[in-house]
Amino acid sequence: MILKSINPYTNSVIEEFAEFSDSKLESLLIRSGDTFEKWKSTSFQQRKSLMTKVSGLLLKNKKLYAGAITNEMGKPVNEALAEVEKCAWVCEYYALNTKTFLHREIVETDADASYVYYEPLGTILGIMPWNFPFWQVFRFAVPTLMAGNTVLLKHASNVQVCARHIDNIFTEAGFPSSVFLNLVIGSGKVEKIIGHQSIKAISLTGSELAGQQVAEKAGRKIKKTVLELGGSNAFVVLEDADIEQAVGVGIKARMQNAGQSCIAAKRFIVDKKVSDRFIALFKEKIGKLSIGDPMDESTDLGPLANIRQAESVEMQVNKSVEMGAKVIAGGERKNAFYLPSLVINVRPGMPLFDEEVFGPVAPVIIARNTEEAVALANNTKFGLGVTLFTNDMKKAENLIHEFNDGAVFINSMVKSDPRLPFGGTKQSGYGRELSVHGIREFVNVKTAYFKKF
Repeated sequence: MILKSINPYTNSVIEEFAEFSDSKLESLLIRSGDTFEKWKSTSFQQRKSLMTKVSGLLLKNKKLYAGAITNEMGKPVNEALAEVEKCAWVCEYYALNTKTFLHREIVETDADASYVYYEPLGTILGIMPWNFPFWQVFRFAVPTLMAGNTVLLKHASNVQVCARHIDNIFTEAGFPSSVFLNLVIGSGKVEKIIGHQSIKAISLTGSELAGQQVAEKAGRKIKKTVLELGGSNAFVVLEDADIEQAVGVGIKARMQNAGQSCIAAKRFIVDKKVSDRFIALFKEKIGKLSIGDPMDESTDLGPLANIRQAESVEMQVNKSVEMGAKVIAGGERKNAFYLPSLVINVRPGMPLFDEEVFGPVAPVIIARNTEEAVALANNTKFGLGVTLFTNDMKKAENLIHEFNDGAVFINSMVKSDPRLPFGGTKQSGYGRELSVHGIREFVNVKTAYFKKF
């Protein structure tokens, strides 16, 4: 099997990669497991030194890596640069904090001494997507490695140049051989790898369907999984909100990465009293977005990752229009591009409300009051994050507990931050990445109880 990296802007083949043979995979799996026995004994200081070097390499070569991201999946180069810089940040964060996060805890009991230790599990398989080809990998791999585990990466088939760069970064930084390994494989070989005795747990970022399949296969082997899946994040604008600010943040939250983000704002739920102003301003501002060559620093919106992705968005919009929605800006596909779009008259039951739309389409749903806005926000099978715009902070604090999601951001777009736990509820998955919570996902929480005689 050949994996192809294709530039979505030019539709030209960048490079082809031959899938690893079964025998090579077996060798790598065994090597990773054997390497863990040595890597787990390294000190926090040794791991900190190596991860600090990774951060330095990312910053030193950020233009090279950003170019690879843009060429493989179409992200505007300025956004790709920011992605690489964020990867350096997560390296620095865990280099600084891992010793504290995983330090032995003293617990008062009836024993002479009681402790909780956090010990690594072994080799962890990361199955990662194409939409943030560097960040998704580093978000998973950095805390996993810093905890003393080894990592095997199964990256998306269309971003194998990025995967190779990442593999090389850890090697160049001086990580021991086989602590981090990139597997050049398609999805067909994942089940066999999950079942391998070397694999102790799996982290997947991807679609709801992929999460179901991986969780089922891992469950048969009683192996832990962390799943970060889809989202249909509500962007709620109450009547007392700063509309100018809400529109500015909303456009970035929906149009960044051409809308190809699990945490993008995907349903704009706006109080009826301010809806006309919100819609008019939103339409005006998305009409000024620059669309074109993602390698041009002036471009705001590049192509989607491939033509199939753009066609999927097109079908979701068209089906919603057939059901009564109205496109008032955009609504057109040109090869892998989908124009930034604003759609009104959207309601539950339409694809633009019920499904995750992975593209630059902003559906607006009108709410009669705050209570209905919250109900509409919760009316989804997903539960990743909510943005709430209001100038009443007391009201905001009370409403936080009314939303069913893993995160609520007040007057700011939902985003991942190394310092904050990241993850969702319902069909958006389970488990947490980042912060102290993320690094403790792939460890053995071990109790020690001492009695003297």
